[in-house]
Amino acid sequence: MDLDLRKLRYFVAVADRLHFGRAAEDLHIAQPVLSRQIRALEQDLGASLFIRDSHGVELTEAGQQLLDDAGPLLASAHAVRRRVSGTARGSQRLVVGFRAGIPVIPAAREFGGRHPDVVVDVQRMEWDDQVPMLLDGRVDVGYVRLPIDEAGLRLTPLYTEPLMVALPTGHRLAGKEEVTEVDLAGEPLVWHAGAGTQPTRRPHPDSGLRVRGVEEKLEHVAAGRGISFVARSETVFYSRPDISYVPVSDLAPDQVFIAMAESRISAMADDFFAAAQATAEITAECGNYEMWQLMNDTVSKRG
Repeated sequence: MDLDLRKLRYFVAVADRLHFGRAAEDLHIAQPVLSRQIRALEQDLGASLFIRDSHGVELTEAGQQLLDDAGPLLASAHAVRRRVSGTARGSQRLVVGFRAGIPVIPAAREFGGRHPDVVVDVQRMEWDDQVPMLLDGRVDVGYVRLPIDEAGLRLTPLYTEPLMVALPTGHRLAGKEEVTEVDLAGEPLVWHAGAGTQPTRRPHPDSGLRVRGVEEKLEHVAAGRGISFVARSETVFYSRPDISYVPVSDLAPDQVFIAMAESRISAMADDFFAAAQATAEITAECGNYEMWQLMNDTVSKRG
């Protein structure tokens, strides 16, 4: 049985809204049509996806599983359509994913010397979508920060950079030249990935304020809800008067890799891999504000 992507899109619309009428309005179709499509999808899968009663609409366990799997599948289908359309138009495009603080400019310039007709687009990635975006084709290659689930990925190390602790400016350790992990023992922690990926093993036992991106994380730190950790380059791009960044001398450094899906076969992606490796030292130095400014000025002058 082939999974019908149109029915899957209809299912996601209902799952997001948990209301057939509003989902039908979003999809610009009649509600009875939407209901029939969902029933047909349930028959195809041999599973009930929604609980419908007088209290409203809820996902079943099977429905929740389908919703978890549907996002990457639909994104992958969209990526295939986009690449095929681009090839038909004769255009060439490479989408590069990046994490906060990691500039794509050095490798893009190196790559552009070999492929002047290829457009390099960039796409921001967060901790929780690094792997899905690489595996489902939303990005062709990506700069990632470890640790991540490496299954299905081809990974090449580029460089490491020191970790800093982000503190509210009124914190007892703010302004120190450096601190140690012991100094941070018992502090509540703001994190944006699995607890096992955190660089310190001495957080407050009640830690667990989970966020997605760097901006959200720093908002919580500034509000005094906890401390967090950032790579040195991230401090360059997120300088704030209410945040103090202090080096942590005994934490393992942050690791930056270039990655792509193992199943991805692309000479262009391979060439970008090579460009990223060739410019790794320059990219690492862009964690220094003066070097970043110099790179931007050079690119601007070259148009």
